[in-house]
Amino acid sequence: MTIRVLLADDQALLRSAFRVLVDSEPDMEVVGEAADGAEAVRLTQELGPDVVLMDIRMPGTDGLAATRMISADPSLGQVRVVILTTFEVDDYVVRALRAGASGFLGKGSEPEELLNAIRVAAGGEALLSPAATKGLIARFLARGDDGDGPDPARSERLGALTGREREVLGLVAGGHSNDEIAERLAVSPLTVKTHVNRAMAKLGARDRAQLVVIAYESGLVRPRTG
Repeated sequence: MTIRVLLADDQALLRSAFRVLVDSEPDMEVVGEAADGAEAVRLTQELGPDVVLMDIRMPGTDGLAATRMISADPSLGQVRVVILTTFEVDDYVVRALRAGASGFLGKGSEPEELLNAIRVAAGGEALLSPAATKGLIARFLARGDDGDGPDPARSERLGALTGREREVLGLVAGGHSNDEIAERLAVSPLTVKTHVNRAMAKLGARDRAQLVVIAYESGLVRPRTG
């Protein structure tokens, strides 16, 4: 199946470079280009791409607002947004994850990393960035704009999880892959994936990235301050 990609970036040169790269892959095609967030939302609604590569800083409606609008549209539930940013250590990235993005990737990433990000997102997984440190999300959630304490509603929803599901969720929030979690818990990667999927269903998370946000905002995992 061909992965349909929408490019959203205010720099035409970058869009052209991304188009050449994506269209060179036999399992991908670029179905549209947008120069700002408003156009990205409109084209996403019209074209229904599988993945939107979204620049976070654009004139007018920025990538954050556009991501929020796409994620809030029930008819676009299958669309995954991957944020592209010049600076990977950026509090806008966490805001984008809260808004519904499936992950983020630095513009300085290697071509293969970008292509892998598209495939990962299209497969329903989340890409938090190959170069990101495991404490990145925690640091920015610690100084986020939604208040200092845990979200009581999300804390209550954790009650639906089994003890093992909570344990797996905590490890996911720590940046560990399914294979790493499987090794740590002495279970199979398939078992870990099952726990992750059940946690996503119970918590209403779109993907792994949303699980990370929920884990921190609910207070299950405490941000590192050091």
